[in-house]
Amino acid sequence: MSRLADIAISDELIERARSGDEAAQAAMYRALGPAVFALIRRLVGNRAVAEDLFQDTMMALFQRLGDFRGEAPLGAWLHRIAVSRCLMYLRSPWHRARLQWQPGDDPDSLRTAMLRVTPAISVDVVDVERALANLSPIGRAVVWLFEVEGYSHEEIARLFGRSVSFSKSQLARALARLRQGLAPQEEQEACTPI
Repeated sequence: MSRLADIAISDELIERARSGDEAAQAAMYRALGPAVFALIRRLVGNRAVAEDLFQDTMMALFQRLGDFRGEAPLGAWLHRIAVSRCLMYLRSPWHRARLQWQPGDDPDSLRTAMLRVTPAISVDVVDVERALANLSPIGRAVVWLFEVEGYSHEEIARLFGRSVSFSKSQLARALARLRQGLAPQEEQEACTPI
């Protein structure tokens, strides 16, 4: 999977897509789609939400293609649109309210059942996707933007409309949780000998 900014889209293809050429738009979609979806999926974590945000991002690409000035690669421009859409979702009051809702303290709740059937991370195989999924949405977004996308704390703070210390503290907490989740689990002795 290549980085979005590194995907080459010719000026001729962009012009054809701007003029409404469906074949050119389809070619752009095929070239950019996988990288856009991967970015969104890693930022929001939830596949269904990522699919919605992906479609919204791709629609914005074609609706706003006339605004693209060509000062940077098309992929870099689209990257900003995708990240912006993800952050708008993560900051939305509906999303935050949904995260605060707990199904109850019942041990057989869906959340507890899901944790019971989820296999543990083995010592030999590190499942980064699962570890990232265990982070809060904002923590996951900050880790991804800082560690993978190369954003600075100042840029992340600006994107979230917060202070630099917000970005640093979110990153520190998320990385600590990742280390804890990825650490090999030590075998515990049984209480009674077998």
